[in-house]
Amino acid sequence: MIKVFQRKSKQQFTVDLTQIYDVLVIGGGNAALCAAMTARKAGATVVVLEAAPREFRGGNSRHTRNLRYMHASANEHLTGPYLEDEFWEDLYRVTEGHTNETLARLTIRQSNNVGAWMARQGGMFQPAMRGTLHLARTNGFFLGGGKALINAYYATANKIGIDILYDAEVHDLQIQDGRFVAASFVTGNTTHRVRAQSVVVASGGFQANLNWLKEAWGQPADNFIIRGTPYNQGRLLRVLLDQGAKPVGDPRQCHAVAIDARAPKFDGGIVTRLDCVPFSIVVNRHARRFYDEGEDFWPKRYAIWGRLVAQQPDQIAYAIIDAKCIDLFMPSVFPPIQADSISALAAKLELDAADLETTVKAFNAAVRTGSFNADDLDDCATDGLSPPKSHWARPLDKPPFYGYPLRPGITFTYLGVTVDAKAQVVMQDERPAPNIFAAGEIMAGNILGRGYMAGFGMTIGTVFGRIAGKEAARYAIG
Repeated sequence: MIKVFQRKSKQQFTVDLTQIYDVLVIGGGNAALCAAMTARKAGATVVVLEAAPREFRGGNSRHTRNLRYMHASANEHLTGPYLEDEFWEDLYRVTEGHTNETLARLTIRQSNNVGAWMARQGGMFQPAMRGTLHLARTNGFFLGGGKALINAYYATANKIGIDILYDAEVHDLQIQDGRFVAASFVTGNTTHRVRAQSVVVASGGFQANLNWLKEAWGQPADNFIIRGTPYNQGRLLRVLLDQGAKPVGDPRQCHAVAIDARAPKFDGGIVTRLDCVPFSIVVNRHARRFYDEGEDFWPKRYAIWGRLVAQQPDQIAYAIIDAKCIDLFMPSVFPPIQADSISALAAKLELDAADLETTVKAFNAAVRTGSFNADDLDDCATDGLSPPKSHWARPLDKPPFYGYPLRPGITFTYLGVTVDAKAQVVMQDERPAPNIFAAGEIMAGNILGRGYMAGFGMTIGTVFGRIAGKEAARYAIG
């Protein structure tokens, strides 16, 4: 028996390691809790092992703010419909076709009106805020953000009788003849063993494992910042792959955005993201532009910028704007670096002043007059400039001038385990493991081969968490 004291509830509950649970859920974020709640409501006994302490429970989900889901009409939080064909076209465009269409369309269809299901588990929504209006039709925003959603889910989990253990890092899985038997985990410096009829692995990617990142990226990984939880070390991903699970995805592919270079190494969250790129020019440390900042709406293209910055010298870049643009985007938690001239700004950013002035002068000369519209793909573009700026191009000519330093911010990695439509982990012999299921970031690479679009990680976690919980309970109790 392990007794855990919950400080907020002032109650004790017991995790009974002598029993065989119906379903073991490994992980403590959105996908894990969706699996746990679904399995429990199907009648299964469920235990959740969360590697983080209670105060940091929830994985990357506590840093989220919205979820993209299919719906046929507007409601009090969404401004219009978002149907399967448009959803699929958006996903196909950002992944450039690197997706399993069967699982992708399953995810889209199973997300239909999922906001109502979330509300029944305690989640609450609000209309999109200023700076996120491009998502007002497609994405539901959580009242209080991801942390509030996760807290609501944990409250529901406790209420319906799910056993939860924090500071419980699973180190190994016992698999015999392709079937899960038990898991070994450490809590309080002691190793324990828990048995279950089935297991749902929802423990995230390997993005917080800096050594693993360096295996994939080499020296540039030293300059990456991990936006989310430091507890996603990829241990269970490695265990599953070592025990014969079929891998999916490229270890270099990930959800990586451009974030403020002043962010902490881990756990800075969404407030460190910079949304100014469409209204700026972005230069590398040589003060040269390297990509079209106005290629498309930011929610559809923002996740390419982490990789773009990762490919620049020293993995550093700088977004430069002027006074016309400073109020057009959601501000970062860090204030911009400000100066009254381009040369003075260059000095503060430690860029060569002459080189930055040359870049800005060439950009300004290439801008063609149009009708600026921050909310639409306008006709403000450059002419004869490489790389071009396709939309929202206006001369940088109104002081003061502002700069934000950018680094690659890694949210989650796409290397994972292959799953089928029942969320069963597929082994290297192409047979699904009968009682091993996966949900969330650890299997997202089946659907996200590259690229990203806002709120879709939560969609995958919610849909496959529910599928995994349902199927794990069905295996255990029929």
